[in-house]
Amino acid sequence: MNELLTAIGLVLVLEGVLYAIAPGGMKNVMRSALETPDQTLRAAGLGAAVVGVFLVWIIRG
Repeated sequence: MNELLTAIGLVLVLEGVLYAIAPGGMKNVMRSALETPDQTLRAAGLGAAVVGVFLVWIIRG
């Protein structure tokens, strides 16, 4: 459970840094996401999840 909370904390740090450094760029990303078809976003999300699980699997070995 401790590792899960650490991982969530790291995600929040990375996302917060992106908004702090480039708020305009993040707005553009959001605008682009709104214009992207649902199927494309779904596929990208699934792909990111698979890569994430693979990385954790390799690291935790």
